[in-house]
Amino acid sequence: MNNNSNVLSENAPVSNLFGWLFGLLVLAAGVANLILVHPVPGVVYILLSLVYFPPANAVLKEKAGFSIPLAVKLLLGIVIIMFTLGVSDLGDMID
Repeated sequence: MNNNSNVLSENAPVSNLFGWLFGLLVLAAGVANLILVHPVPGVVYILLSLVYFPPANAVLKEKAGFSIPLAVKLLLGIVIIMFTLGVSDLGDMID
């Protein structure tokens, strides 16, 4: 069991880096939606960006007793990207 925790702790900085980067990307999309499109999707994107920030994940684990699994975060990330570029009015503004 100790070997698993060592492997996870070695990958934690990479996971945290990707969490911060994707969280900032979703936050930027939220701010862009808030300013350019409509406040409702902007607020939703801003709230969804909290899922990816490591400190918010730590608070969720401390307060609620669980954290969101990586597979769920990846699936949510794919849905966010597809919605932003395909369905959202922000995707039309990029074209």
